[in-house]
Amino acid sequence: MNSNKNLLFTLLCLVAFNYTNAQETDTDENKLSLTEGTIDNQFEYVIQRSNSYEDFKVVKKTWLYSLKAHTIDTLKVIQQNLSDTKLVVKNQAEEIKILKDNLANTNATLSTVKEEKNNMSLFGMQMSKAGYSALMWSFIAILLALLLLFIYKFRNSNIITKQAKKSLEDTEREFNEHRSIALEREQKVRRQLQDEINKQKTNKKDK
Repeated sequence: MNSNKNLLFTLLCLVAFNYTNAQETDTDENKLSLTEGTIDNQFEYVIQRSNSYEDFKVVKKTWLYSLKAHTIDTLKVIQQNLSDTKLVVKNQAEEIKILKDNLANTNATLSTVKEEKNNMSLFGMQMSKAGYSALMWSFIAILLALLLLFIYKFRNSNIITKQAKKSLEDTEREFNEHRSIALEREQKVRRQLQDEINKQKTNKKDK
């Protein structure tokens, strides 16, 4: 009894499985179309809907012409997309070349700017910043040395001038003292001479 029940249950499962597969197959076939979908689906539609004769398939000419037309249209679209893609690639290649040229020009300009930045022009001659700095510091050192030499000479000249002025003042003072002494002597001699003259006159009167 149990064996019969099991056999009956197994048969019912097989029937249900076949029914489900048949429905899925019908649904997949319903999805196929000769006018819609991909070329692969259209070929599948022709294959599945064609009549079978031994190992051959009998296909309607209208289906073949329609499939051919759709295939040609698809190929035209693919070719057009390929042409558009080639044009885009060509334009992008030209843009890349322009960008490379601009980049090369920019790099050249940048190199020139860096060179000008790192170099200085002095009397029409280009020289590096380090050389220019060294030359400028040399000039400053020379000018500083000349300034110190001038200050030293000026101080010495000032000292000599002060000494000369002092010597001149001493000489003038000595000269004035000597002149005063000489004037006093001259006055004394004149007084003595006058006294002698007066004395002589007095002697003459007495005689």
